[in-house]
Amino acid sequence: MPYTKSPRPYKHEYQLQKKRAELPARMERQKARRELDKEGINRKGKDIEHIHPLSKGGTNAKSNIRLETPHDNRSFHRNPDGSVKKNVPYPKRKK
Repeated sequence: MPYTKSPRPYKHEYQLQKKRAELPARMERQKARRELDKEGINRKGKDIEHIHPLSKGGTNAKSNIRLETPHDNRSFHRNPDGSVKKNVPYPKRKK
């Protein structure tokens, strides 16, 4: 973590987020997390995965998110030689 020897500059980070207009997107992600918590779903140790990625026009709607292990959510599809596959369609996973 980059702030181990000095306190984290939260106010500065907040100003940067506002400048980048990141706040609305962050609020939407928090809303999706709160909805899962209200339903009693344990998110501990899991990542929230977007079925249709936000970068490709997906939303934070409940129908577009699911819980995955960090390994499954952060790993890449690979070729037999170990290189990363490109333009791999998203596999349909069991809920």
